[in-house]
Amino acid sequence: MAARRGQVAGLAVALAAGGALIWAPAPAEPAPPPTVGQAWPGVQKGTLPARLADGTTYDPALVLDLQTSVGAAPTADRKHRQLVIRGPGEAVRELRRLPVAGNPSFLSPTVSGTDLVWVESTQAGQQLWAADLRTRRPARLLTADVGDARFYQTQYDLVVSPGRVNWVAAAPGAGTQIRSVALTGGPVETRTEPGNWALTAWPWMVDGLADISGAGRLRNLVTGEERAMPRTRLSETACTPVWCRVVSLDDDGYPKIEVVRTDGTDRRLVARETARTVITDVAVLGRFEIFAKVTAASELSGRDELLVYDITTNRVIQVSREAAEVWYRNGVLGWSTGNAQSSLRHVLDLRSV
Repeated sequence: MAARRGQVAGLAVALAAGGALIWAPAPAEPAPPPTVGQAWPGVQKGTLPARLADGTTYDPALVLDLQTSVGAAPTADRKHRQLVIRGPGEAVRELRRLPVAGNPSFLSPTVSGTDLVWVESTQAGQQLWAADLRTRRPARLLTADVGDARFYQTQYDLVVSPGRVNWVAAAPGAGTQIRSVALTGGPVETRTEPGNWALTAWPWMVDGLADISGAGRLRNLVTGEERAMPRTRLSETACTPVWCRVVSLDDDGYPKIEVVRTDGTDRRLVARETARTVITDVAVLGRFEIFAKVTAASELSGRDELLVYDITTNRVIQVSREAAEVWYRNGVLGWSTGNAQSSLRHVLDLRSV
């Protein structure tokens, strides 16, 4: 009888354990990240109208403040493409116009102080131009000698150093040309470096663009100091003088985004699983890593969840649940929502966080 009671007791324990397994609550879903409004109540954000007052389509490329931006638009007669500054109250200042027959584009607008610089590209070649934001003086040609220029869709395609504009070009044969011209115009100075270099925050440049692993070293253009960048096995690395972004696969084969200081310390996990990078620039303003995630909703809409990892506070903030056409320049993050028939452009001034 005692043995029988023991069997029954053991069975009861087993059933109880099984019931516990059956009725145990599912693991709680992780809390969603805070929105921009929750995390940064005072941040400056807004929208940019898609058209100018004359009804032409406006493509912003650089935001000076939430009321003022630089972008391109066709003229009302559609015969020219113009670069304009769009200010408060629909005020528009035309900087340049080029015939559409030449397939024109305005590339890499960059601002430093009151100087705005950009590259004009047509079938005839490329030129570097500048304008003074304080006055209405006509834009000035800095040089038509840009070489075989290389632009990587980063905020450092054109870098303004004291009194000069700098960019890189492919050197004949191999290597990289570091080219510069005075902001007043004049002859172009050129130096050639072995390797495949791009500019980053002045006075640094980064090598390794042709390497499957990405950035391998930084070099100071003024002092000549050189630093080796941290490498992670089977990863792609991009660096500024302060932070590197490392993209790799985790043990389960999912993408993983990390940031790590250029001396190899302070490695942080930014995101994993369906995360992906959406801009070329790394840890913008030395603080924010921009990325996106594919969600169940975005698989239907074709638009991803847009997020920011704040290095200072070690947390992720949701910028938009569905975003497309993400871009960044001059401290401002931009993206669009909606569809082809009804699209809205948004901007978030990360400088105001």
